[in-house]
Amino acid sequence: MSWNEPGGDKNKDPWSGRNEDKNNPPDLDEALRSLQGKLGGLFGGSNSDGEDTPPSMKGLGFVAVGALALWLASGFYIVDEGNRGVEMRFGQYTNSTQPGLNWKFPSPIEKVEIVNVAQIRSLEVGYRSGGGRKGTVSKEALMLTKDENIVDVRLAVQYQVSDAKKYLFNINNQTATLKQVIESAERGVVGGNTMDFVLTEGRTQIVADIKTEIQSVIDSYDSGIMITSVNLQDAQPPEQVQSAFEDAIKAREDEQRLINEAEAYANDIVPRARGAAARVLQEAEGYKSRIIASANGDVSRFSQILTEYEKAPEVTRQRIYLDTMEEVMSGTDTVMVDVQGSNNMMYLPLDQLAKKSQAMKARAKNYQTAASSAAQPYDSTNTPRPSGRGRSPRGR
Repeated sequence: MSWNEPGGDKNKDPWSGRNEDKNNPPDLDEALRSLQGKLGGLFGGSNSDGEDTPPSMKGLGFVAVGALALWLASGFYIVDEGNRGVEMRFGQYTNSTQPGLNWKFPSPIEKVEIVNVAQIRSLEVGYRSGGGRKGTVSKEALMLTKDENIVDVRLAVQYQVSDAKKYLFNINNQTATLKQVIESAERGVVGGNTMDFVLTEGRTQIVADIKTEIQSVIDSYDSGIMITSVNLQDAQPPEQVQSAFEDAIKAREDEQRLINEAEAYANDIVPRARGAAARVLQEAEGYKSRIIASANGDVSRFSQILTEYEKAPEVTRQRIYLDTMEEVMSGTDTVMVDVQGSNNMMYLPLDQLAKKSQAMKARAKNYQTAASSAAQPYDSTNTPRPSGRGRSPRGR
């Protein structure tokens, strides 16, 4: 019969026990005494009668094994990517570990130093860009040049750890040591060059020399540091002479500008003058050749006419006279008619005479051109007509 039916057993009520538990919470003192008794059984103690009991060897062994396991488990460590682990046993180097899960003897036997070898570290010399102190650090920035001038140089150096073991063990206080090396190398390189070279065209060379010098000194320390870059942030005269130096720079720039303009003007004028001179020389050579050829032609014609004149003076003289008069009168509009002993009226076609005059001019021009190149042999059947330019050897 169910407990909730009429006449059922109320003691079977499932909630009655809970209600009683709620009304009567467990005794804490009793629970503590029970736990103390169990521990006492393991490590020894007093029983309920007050007598001491020896510790349980099994319990002690269990605790010792657990403690040893926890101690050994504390030796596991993880090296992240880009890092290297350096294990030391009682302070002496033992091993370098790669990224991943590794194990060492737990402390105090061994300890491990994690070194980031992928990080790009940087040092600022001569200035500070962050933190509580910003601006120029005069103690680091001011240095002397070869020509005994003072310059303000600000340098930024970036580096990486190439060997974690050397980085930790071969040098002490790595950042301070590297900074001193940078200052020393920088002052040595700047002191070996003039102020103008440092401030103007020598910046690239200065940076390369400083980087080489820093790496050389650091390698001699076997420090495990690799210099990745050296940046010359600024190089200028001290603030006290900044305005005067800017004036000097402007004057130098004006000088260079004027030199460039003069060179540009010279590059424009000189080729033109050379071209004009070459053209004049060529024209002179052409004129010279033309005059010499014309003179040779005149001499050749004269020699040929002289030869023929010696053979037949009257004929040659008459022919030269007629050719000369024809050439002279062909350039005029005057018409001369011999009407001796005749009173006949003559019809003169003047337009035709003018055309004939023009044709004779062209003929005379062609004759001169042909005679200049080469003279034809003279004979009685084909007598060349002289142009009339040379003097005829008249025997009158």
